[in-house]
Amino acid sequence: MRNPWTVELGSGPLLASAIHNGHDMLPELARRSALSVEDRLREEDPHTGVIATAIPTSVVVSSSRFTVDLNRRRESAVYREPEDAWGLDLWAEPPTDSDIGAALRIYDDFYGLVGGLIESTIDQYGQFVLYDVHSYNHRRTGPGAPPADVFENPTVNLGTESLPGRWRPVADAFISVISQQEAGGERIDARENVRFKGGYLARWVHDHYGSYGCALAIEFKKVFMDEWSGDVDWVVVGELEAALAETATPVIAALETV
Repeated sequence: MRNPWTVELGSGPLLASAIHNGHDMLPELARRSALSVEDRLREEDPHTGVIATAIPTSVVVSSSRFTVDLNRRRESAVYREPEDAWGLDLWAEPPTDSDIGAALRIYDDFYGLVGGLIESTIDQYGQFVLYDVHSYNHRRTGPGAPPADVFENPTVNLGTESLPGRWRPVADAFISVISQQEAGGERIDARENVRFKGGYLARWVHDHYGSYGCALAIEFKKVFMDEWSGDVDWVVVGELEAALAETATPVIAALETV
């Protein structure tokens, strides 16, 4: 698999990524996989790439997290056992060392790419913010089941566990603005660290570049699709994309106050 991502280069200190958007697997891993297409798709973050491209500079990954999970530490980025991936029966045949090596080359190339984008943004603007865009399931009990309790499942979950305190104004600006937007005929419920606290990509960004900027781990509840059938409401996808775009100017303004 060559270049398993699409990079769009725009202007400004704001970047976005959609690292679980993809569905493609390396051929050898696909041959060994025990998962159906539907099972994989349910745990991936389809269409988050569309939402992320609300931001002019974006990286949208086409490789599946079932090839390599870019939001985990390198040593655990290739799922090996069911407990690595929601109890799923992952492999008809275990991946070989060669398979794992090929997957980890994607991992290494991705982090090299993101590091380079962040560094070039710092060189040009002095600061940066990365929107780390994901989605999450809220009907785990099965097709046709009612959605999970909204109190524990906000429309937007902002993960800030690893956020350095100096960048607090950036997170506050994001929450304030996106909470004023609408999607699917309802005001967006945006809260912090309810379902997710942010993964490895955000922590890596803060460990390496936290003096210059931050990553916001943004989880959209799958209100834009049926997570079981895969059917998509493109109107709602567009509304979430527009909502994310609305945050850009206030977030940059908050960044510049730090």
